[in-house]
Amino acid sequence: MTAKPADLVKGDVQVSSLPMVALRLNEVVNNPYSSVMDIGKIIGEDQGLTARLLRLANSPFYAFPSKIETITKAVTVIGTQQILDLVLATSVMNMFKGIPKDLITMEAFWYHSIASGVIARILAIYRREANVERFFVAGILHDIGRLVIYTKLPDAAREALVRCKERKEILYKAEREVIGFDHADVGEHLLKEWKLPLSLIEMVATHHAPSRAKHFPAEAAAVHVADIIAHALQLGSSGEASMPPLDAKAWEKLALSPSQLAPTIDQAERQFVAAIQLIHTEPQQ
Repeated sequence: MTAKPADLVKGDVQVSSLPMVALRLNEVVNNPYSSVMDIGKIIGEDQGLTARLLRLANSPFYAFPSKIETITKAVTVIGTQQILDLVLATSVMNMFKGIPKDLITMEAFWYHSIASGVIARILAIYRREANVERFFVAGILHDIGRLVIYTKLPDAAREALVRCKERKEILYKAEREVIGFDHADVGEHLLKEWKLPLSLIEMVATHHAPSRAKHFPAEAAAVHVADIIAHALQLGSSGEASMPPLDAKAWEKLALSPSQLAPTIDQAERQFVAAIQLIHTEPQQ
């Protein structure tokens, strides 16, 4: 293959552009003269997104003592950057249309992505991170490069899947053999094209090899471990036929006690069901 990861994320508006609502919201959030009302107005133009965010705000994820009935209230209590992260995570799910079912079942793919996001968020809470939604978003986006490959290089993707199943090989390694790079490389370039924060870019780029993370090693380790746990619990499917290997130093990098693993799994299974109900995605063909 002569293609490069950067080639796959340029030129196609569907792939190279953020969902319009996320793009507009990003501009407003980064404008020092914007207000909470401006943010609420943009979100309010999308009734489906408004409903999803209000369901999230009133869910056990936040456990606020009183009901949140407006987006402006949600922005006030959750935070503007956190709301932007949630908008990105929930709106990007409807971007990729028409991917053949022999490559991936989109429902299973997003179930795995949501599960990874939920688990990464739980680990971030245990670590007392300031913005746990960043981990939720990274978990949801960690395999998005695979959808780009399926969209742009479907024949090569099929060949990689066949190798994965016949040789019982890890899919991202088969991607490298067939294409010359893997979905984490593509995801990295896509998030750069979208001009997303470096922390998200690095978490996605190194989710199979968190020891390569130069700036956010603990965050990368959280997404890596979350991905492994989601696979182990069989919550959805990213297309892998085998369990991806665990980086031996990832749990150590999180600086969490081994005793926290069991409650993480228990919370993950319960919160996953809630998250699926809260973040409703449209059926995709």
